[in-house]
Amino acid sequence: MVACGAGRRERGVTGALRKPDWILVKAPTSVEAREIRQRMRSAHLHTVCEEAACPNMGECWKNRQATFLILGDTCTRACTFCNVRTGRPGAPDPAEPDHLADSAVAMGLRHVVITSVTRDDLPDGGAGQFAACVGAVRARESGATIEVLTPDFRNKDQAIETVVAARPDVYNHNIETVPRLYPSVRPGARYPDSLALLARVKALDSSIVTKSGMMVGLGETVDEVVAVMADLRAAGVEILTIGQYLQPTQRHTPVVRFVTPDEFDQLAERARALGFGLVSASPLTRSSHHAGADFERFRVCRGG
Repeated sequence: MVACGAGRRERGVTGALRKPDWILVKAPTSVEAREIRQRMRSAHLHTVCEEAACPNMGECWKNRQATFLILGDTCTRACTFCNVRTGRPGAPDPAEPDHLADSAVAMGLRHVVITSVTRDDLPDGGAGQFAACVGAVRARESGATIEVLTPDFRNKDQAIETVVAARPDVYNHNIETVPRLYPSVRPGARYPDSLALLARVKALDSSIVTKSGMMVGLGETVDEVVAVMADLRAAGVEILTIGQYLQPTQRHTPVVRFVTPDEFDQLAERARALGFGLVSASPLTRSSHHAGADFERFRVCRGG
């Protein structure tokens, strides 16, 4: 059985599944969106909103929210679900942490989310740049909370320790999909390594909130999704996001089905029953979507 039932499978003339009404979103055409785009260009910064073609960009940018993408816009891996370009990246920009922190202050961000392309070419995988960005934001805006969403730092000694030592409030690493689909969807990664990373963060500093996210609609089963949830809880993960996979281009892995909003509610119930402190599950849920509000709700529920 595919995830959460039969779902929606109507196909258009190209053979691709037609998007249901609950997936439709507005384009990022607001004044605020233009201001954010201009600011990022002038500061030589990137956002995952643009590079990953996030469907929530119009909403987030309208509300002056954006997720910083550090270490360039070119990834050293080629995950079949991701819209970020693949190739040979340039050298890290030593001014990037300062530019990022200045932009976060100018935008009035109270919760700063920092992610990156995967940089297997760097000795530390880019961990030092994450730490520098966290430090720069702390120096300029001590009241802001900071969330990092890192790659798996495959075979990079002390990379996780470097990021944890910077003490972000939230450490996010997305598990993405079920183990069976890793070879086709996330071929450069290993499921056990991602679980081990999340457990390692908690072992190094239990005060850091750990978070992970999944996509559904790739052909996974309900039992497989619940098994991943259980693995994440065993690794100490406290916040879980689940969203619908959307095919960025015809070159990418196709959508197998569109999971309905009711089915997302059922998944959220299963996750809460497993003990997650906060679960965000909906067709348009993404790791960074409403990340600040989610973290605040988590803190309230946890009692501070």
